[in-house]
Amino acid sequence: MNLGQSDALLAAEPLVRTGAIRLHGPEGFEGMRRAGRLAAECLDMLVPEVKPGVTSEHLDDLARAFLLDHGALPACLYYKGYTKTVCISANHVVCHGIPGPKALREGDVINIDVTCIVDGWHGDHSRMYGVGAVPFRARRLVDVTYEGLARGLAAIKPGARLGDIGHAIQSYVESQRCSVVRDFCGHGVGQIFHDAPNVLHYGRAGEGVELKPGMFFTVEPMVNLGKPAVKVLADGWTAVTRDKSLSAQCEHSVGVTETGVEIFTASPTDLFKPPIQAAAG
Repeated sequence: MNLGQSDALLAAEPLVRTGAIRLHGPEGFEGMRRAGRLAAECLDMLVPEVKPGVTSEHLDDLARAFLLDHGALPACLYYKGYTKTVCISANHVVCHGIPGPKALREGDVINIDVTCIVDGWHGDHSRMYGVGAVPFRARRLVDVTYEGLARGLAAIKPGARLGDIGHAIQSYVESQRCSVVRDFCGHGVGQIFHDAPNVLHYGRAGEGVELKPGMFFTVEPMVNLGKPAVKVLADGWTAVTRDKSLSAQCEHSVGVTETGVEIFTASPTDLFKPPIQAAAG
């Protein structure tokens, strides 16, 4: 079966998670490029808006308006009862932080996670932002997280294994005396928001599912300054570090190509890692 034929078969399949790993062709790659680019443009738009005194609810409103104005649907809005467009996770919040009326404070580091649906395809993407001047330890954590993601992405090519991705991330992060969260993982993505396979951010090289051209998934390591344990708060969404240590995350949606990997959510203005101002002293 060639990649074009696989797209035709996917179009005829019910869009539910079956546990099977889907292989996509040129049509899928084009769809993911459009969705991924818009997700990246949305987070680019928010870069100048993240500053002390701004509420996370305001950032959510901006993201929702941006996606709707560009003809996309916010995938998280009403997903399993979630009522916001993006997740905004500050400081010791690991992921799935719910935007609200609390204002951002000088020195905060936040992750903003957005998923948009463009012509049926999901662009899933997150990145870190500094709020004003940020302390050294927080900036270092962000640097380690981004480098961990970069090493995981570099491991993606046909014939490699999912364990190679996790091993590349884990071995680097732990060498920097940080920890990788085990409770959450990357996932298959495409015309289904969360599909097979699960993509762990830790593991052993040479183990796991073999990577094949046409596979789409996210790589989204969550890295803690302290221990890896997390807990979910009573709202059922917000995950925080148990030891209240800082946490950081970054995420790309990617596709396995014939020779390596394509990043669908690359920032068109090179703002995937927004500059973070250093605190004095």
